[in-house]
Order: sequence, then C-alpha cells, then structure tokens
Amino acid sequence: MRKQKLVEQLETAPSVEDRDRIEHQLEQINTALDFLDRPGSKEKR
Repeated sequence: MRKQKLVEQLETAPSVEDRDRIEHQLEQINTALDFLDRPGSKEKR
C-alpha cells in the first residue's frame, strides 16, 4: 500500500528533489520485497 501511494506521489511530484526522494523510497521498498521473495527467507523467520 505504501508503494502504491509513493507511485501516485511520484506522478504528481512538483520538483526534481521530491521525485528523487520518492524514487529512493521505492528502491528501498523493492529491495525489501525482493529479500522477502528469496527462496528460504520464510524458513529463517
């Protein structure tokens, strides 16, 4: 849900700085999701 809101904000971001900040947050979310999707990640919980 947070990712969806950030994507929507990215589309309407008024400045380059805002877009850069939002893109950075999206990268962090994608990295976390990739980590959770790795095989074996559920076994370590």
